[in-house]
Amino acid sequence: MGTLMVSVSGIRGIVGDGLYPGTIVKYITAYSKFIGKGKVVIGSDGRITGDMVRNLVSGTLTACGNDVYDIGVCPTPTVLLNVKKVGAVGGISISASHNPNEWNALKLLNSEGEFLTPEESDEFLSLLDDAENNYVKWDEVGKTFDYKEGLLNHVNDVLKMKLLNIAKLKERKFRVLLDCVNGAGSWVMKDFLEKLGCEVIEHDCEKSGVFPRLPEPIPQNLTGTMEAIKANNVDLGIVLDPDVDRLVLLTDKGEPFIEENTITQAVKYILSKNPGSNVVVNLSTTRGVDNVTEEFGGKVFRSPVGEANVVKLMKEVGAVIGGEGSGGVIFPEVHYGRDALVGTAITLMHLLDFRGTMTQLKESLPQYFIVKKKVLIGRANPDEVLNLIKTKYSGEKINDEDGVRIDFPSHWVHLRKSNTEPIIRCIVEAIDETEAENLAGKYLNEIKELL
Repeated sequence: MGTLMVSVSGIRGIVGDGLYPGTIVKYITAYSKFIGKGKVVIGSDGRITGDMVRNLVSGTLTACGNDVYDIGVCPTPTVLLNVKKVGAVGGISISASHNPNEWNALKLLNSEGEFLTPEESDEFLSLLDDAENNYVKWDEVGKTFDYKEGLLNHVNDVLKMKLLNIAKLKERKFRVLLDCVNGAGSWVMKDFLEKLGCEVIEHDCEKSGVFPRLPEPIPQNLTGTMEAIKANNVDLGIVLDPDVDRLVLLTDKGEPFIEENTITQAVKYILSKNPGSNVVVNLSTTRGVDNVTEEFGGKVFRSPVGEANVVKLMKEVGAVIGGEGSGGVIFPEVHYGRDALVGTAITLMHLLDFRGTMTQLKESLPQYFIVKKKVLIGRANPDEVLNLIKTKYSGEKINDEDGVRIDFPSHWVHLRKSNTEPIIRCIVEAIDETEAENLAGKYLNEIKELL
């Protein structure tokens, strides 16, 4: 059967070992039935199999009577933004995000240019068995258009952000080392940074789609990038994942800025301009966001993990900014989606106004350490295990919307089941790294004792 993961995040698998052409056709046919006739925007992250999958997706959609607006290789947020630009009924980003070369995926959007909600995903999946009844006659087949304006629309909308002072940025002329891991960022990010007055040193920015390292932008995968920063005397490093929705920053010293700090500093800057406003992050995101929000009289709301959940709550509470601790910044003035171009623009303005180095900016933020672990639970029922943990800590501050998050004065822990593996994930944040590690070990042992 191979590897295929189907969830609210989309359809993800290894090409030729689970993600087969027939699989793609089946899911896209059901998706077309779910969204109905009309325009669909598509784009891919540049990986080797992107063209093959994009052609299958385009052919299937037109066979169902949809017109396809194909942006080509582009960031995932570019697809999101252009759905509403062209009045489309949906959109598909063909990207396995930070998964290695052999993976690919279909990320499905609704007519708002947002990822399907859990309810929408369930409705779409319910149509799989009857999908073949959706094909149209020969004279009703849709058309495919090369939508070359897609990338330009995205860049122009980010450049229109009210907070941007492009003249001052050009005067400052930040020196930036850019690592696109040879993904979709290679097609847009250098030009974008130069429009913001930056001098750009490229590192792994070839338009090959062949990732030269493991593409997840975590410190252990970025040793070469960090060395390049030290060798090039830059103000900061900007590291992207293959589909450019996550922004990971490196300091002028070639050290991790820490990905949780990406959203923390973005929230701090936006709230400094919009005091008293609401912010939304997920339950696994750093407490640093709460600290900087309180500083400006705002309020933090927390959603279950998942971009669609963050966006839903942002709309409900009218949040001016939101996101996730993995480097995902959502700024609704531009669009409701994680976007590294948006995050970069906010970061450069923050650093400009801060008047210090990236190292100093990092030191000015709340200092926390996050540890992420997981424990195999075999055939045990994860919901029962989490309920027992909740009962044990019933006297503490608990949020059970997505697993169990328990907040203590000195730390917090978030325990949640995986939808794809027999594991429980454990995330702990504390003021001290050793304490975070020890606490994570403590909670994992408590879970093991319940198995």
